[in-house]
Amino acid sequence: MVTASAPAVIVLVSNGPGELSTWVRPLAQHLHDSSPWPLRLVLVPCPNATGVEHQVAASWDLFERIVPARRFWSLLLRPWRYAAWPRQGLVVFLGGDQFWTVLLSARLGYRHLTYAEWVARWPQWNDRIAAMGPAAASSLPPRLQRRCTVVGDLMADLSDRARSTTPLPPGDWVALLPGSKRAKLQVGMPFLLETADRLAALRPGCRFLLPVAPTTSPAELRAYAGATNPLAQHYSSGEPQLQLDGVPRLVTPAGTTIALVLDQPAHGPLSQCALALTTVGANTAELGALGVPMIVLVPTQHLQVMQAWDGALGVVARLPLLRWLLGLALTAWRMRRRGFLAWPNIAAGRGVVPERVGAITPTQIAAEAADWLARPERLAGVRDDLRSLRGQPGAVSAMAGLVQELLPASRADDPLR
Repeated sequence: MVTASAPAVIVLVSNGPGELSTWVRPLAQHLHDSSPWPLRLVLVPCPNATGVEHQVAASWDLFERIVPARRFWSLLLRPWRYAAWPRQGLVVFLGGDQFWTVLLSARLGYRHLTYAEWVARWPQWNDRIAAMGPAAASSLPPRLQRRCTVVGDLMADLSDRARSTTPLPPGDWVALLPGSKRAKLQVGMPFLLETADRLAALRPGCRFLLPVAPTTSPAELRAYAGATNPLAQHYSSGEPQLQLDGVPRLVTPAGTTIALVLDQPAHGPLSQCALALTTVGANTAELGALGVPMIVLVPTQHLQVMQAWDGALGVVARLPLLRWLLGLALTAWRMRRRGFLAWPNIAAGRGVVPERVGAITPTQIAAEAADWLARPERLAGVRDDLRSLRGQPGAVSAMAGLVQELLPASRADDPLR
């Protein structure tokens, strides 16, 4: 139960690997370095999570306690089983379903701060709302807008942090981002390896790198391109060699070398790439924040393994008896009715970066990538557009300032309630 003598505590709540790397880690590092209050991380249920997010977060050595997503409901029922909870605390939403943080803050009797990227869904139960931009702030009812502060995009600081990194060797570097979850890697690895082979043939000066997500490993990536992945037979790249001497790398049977970036986050190397070939997800937001032009790929010829959608229908699509049929129907429906899928396009409301959705092939994507690389002025224009969307740095500091303001003051002291 709560204890009167313990200090206040800051509880960050999140869900998947993208939110952890782009929102949680920068804020947690800032608070760890500047705040007197201990940090805890609570992960909430999410169909897009990998299940090992708690292990990734533990490796950062920033939290005194981490509660995995599988224990979230038990935490709500009996929080004292997991820790002594001080009387004062703050729950901060940084990804997932906002309602879970409302429940957790009510259960613990703590204040609640929501980072609203697009909308705050439960503003009447938020002590404060940190909005990414004016759109999220203006969506609030007038009587609640005084609770809101526009802090900016938490990813806007990524490019500043990426500058202090070792330069890559000369060449046209192309980043390959196949995703971090099984459903995406099954398609993404063989698709992107064949694309790299074909692009290397078109532009011999190309060099490739692949950031290894903390939820996977080089050996797993190699396996997804091999015979154990039934989708690999549809692509010509073949199973690559994994070479760990010197710079870790995959080498395809055609001789294409793909450097593996093991250090996370990989913002430094990524920021130096001329182009990225990426799946949809939080990685499009990271690339946008770093100002890296990208081609976003959604090959729909393997819909039966692409059930990584959000919401209740996505959960139903993963039920054992309905997974294949309903998952296929759901994904096809989403593809037909889709809007923009990449974060820069969603933010701008227009096509800043190309999205290639359909029965696309590595041959098509390699030709398009070669055309982009042959037009540096076009890449520069996209890079400028991405930087204009990013906003000004300082959101992490502003968000940390709101956290400090909310602790350890009592609820009665809050003039904005």
